Amino acid sequence: MALTMMTWLFAIPLLGVVTGMRTMTAMAILCWFAYAGHLPLDDTWAFWAAKLITAIVFSIFAIGEYVVDKLPKTPSRTAPFPLIARLVFAGLVGAIVAAGLNGSGVESVILCIGGALVGAFAGFLIRREIVIRLNSKDWPVALVEDASAILGAVLAMGIVTG
Repeated sequence: MALTMMTWLFAIPLLGVVTGMRTMTAMAILCWFAYAGHLPLDDTWAFWAAKLITAIVFSIFAIGEYVVDKLPKTPSRTAPFPLIARLVFAGLVGAIVAAGLNGSGVESVILCIGGALVGAFAGFLIRREIVIRLNSKDWPVALVEDASAILGAVLAMGIVTG
C-alpha cells in the first residue's frame, strides 16, 4: 500500500519533472527498466517500450539532447515547441507507467504532465539563478542538471518497479 502511494504521489510526478528537465531521459530510463523486465509491459499497448531497440534509440536521443542542451543557440525549454514536446513525452511516460502497473492512465498522464511543467519552468529558473549567483558558465550547471535528471529517473523507476 505504501509503495503504491509513493508511486502515484512521488514517482510518477518525479518522472514528469525529469521529462520537464530533459525530454528524453525519463523515457530512456523507463525503456531500460521495461527491457530488463522490471516494468511488465507484455500484453499491453506499450509492449514496444520493453524492446531493446527502443531502449537504445531513446538512449541515443537522450545523449543527443545532453549535447544539444549545451549549445548556445539551443532554444529555451520554456519556448512553445520544446515545452510541447516535453508535455507530450511526459504524457507518454505517464501512460506507459500506468500500463505497466495496470493503473489509471488518465491520472498517471495528468501527474506526469504536471510534473513536466514544474520541471521545465523550475529547472530553467533554478539553472539560470545558479549561473547568475555563481557567476559561472552555463555548461557545468547543465552537467549537474543532466546528472540530476538521470538520478531522478532511476529513483522514480526504482519506486515504480518496487
